[in-house]
Amino acid sequence: MKTAAVIPVKTFSNAKTRLQLPVEKIEELCKIMLEEILQVLSISPKIEKIIIVTKEKKAIEIAKKFNAVVIIDEKEEGVNQAVSLAEKYLLENNFVASMVFPQDIPGIKTQDIDFMLNYKTYPNFAIIVPSRKFDGTNALVRMPVDLMKTHYDNDSYRNHMATAKEHTRNVAMVFVKRIMLDIDDKEDLELFLEQNEKPDLVEKIRKILN
Repeated sequence: MKTAAVIPVKTFSNAKTRLQLPVEKIEELCKIMLEEILQVLSISPKIEKIIIVTKEKKAIEIAKKFNAVVIIDEKEEGVNQAVSLAEKYLLENNFVASMVFPQDIPGIKTQDIDFMLNYKTYPNFAIIVPSRKFDGTNALVRMPVDLMKTHYDNDSYRNHMATAKEHTRNVAMVFVKRIMLDIDDKEDLELFLEQNEKPDLVEKIRKILN
């Protein structure tokens, strides 16, 4: 199953406004989170290629370190548009399945990817991991890669569930604790630091915040 991971990356300086941090700290935090998820995805045997969709120069530099494909998203019109740009590349290069992740789930581990994919069903399927607050989609796996359009907006995980069921009977909503914790606001960040599942990463983030 030729599978790619897709990560849309918003310009760092425009991201994470709900954290209420100075721009330079937000940029550093975005950089560290992106590096962490790329590190995890790059060692997963389930993922053949990583696709980054962005116009953020720092993200492009990081992507190159992990041999990721970079698709420039000049307009930056949102996650749905970014995913559609990636889909074009994936279809042209004969990828069978795609996994869309946000850049702000630094707790993810390779075993989480394995666990998620236990729910795959041939010949087509969709797997959806909601956010911790059940107001977003923190992982969307589709086979084929264009099985359905994405709906990254209000209530996206419910919209994704409904849309997926229109295209296949093989739909699974999977709860993966580390993937469900995205860093959107101070509460999320404090929870991630308290859990301390990745001590080295937690130390790096604490240094940024101090």
